[in-house]
Amino acid sequence: MDPQLTPPASGPAGRHEKLLTEVIQKQMALLGPNIALATARGVAGVTITDEGVVTSLSGDHQELTQKLIEQFMALSGLIVKKTLEPLLARHSENSVSKSVEQPSAAQIAVNQTLNEIPVAKNLQMENNN
Repeated sequence: MDPQLTPPASGPAGRHEKLLTEVIQKQMALLGPNIALATARGVAGVTITDEGVVTSLSGDHQELTQKLIEQFMALSGLIVKKTLEPLLARHSENSVSKSVEQPSAAQIAVNQTLNEIPVAKNLQMENNN
């Protein structure tokens, strides 16, 4: 069997690997593979193939699962924020800047990751115009 397609192990570790594989592959379908994989690979201790299969977890499996889910949640919030900012700015210049809260460390990391991906840069530039 191709090592890139190795299915997650069985047992407690395998359950976390299977769950994370499903989460990552779902995000790949929604966000595209580049953004989803870059986001998931930002979680230290999680090894992922290019197909989104988690092949190993190094560390507390519950903590790694939580971190990965938090990364995708932060990304989703950032995407919503970036798509709504131009619309809200048209309605009230002052209230938008007050209502948009400061980004978390996870959001900053995701934003930096997005800036490194050409497609994300294009989307970000389109939203700013």
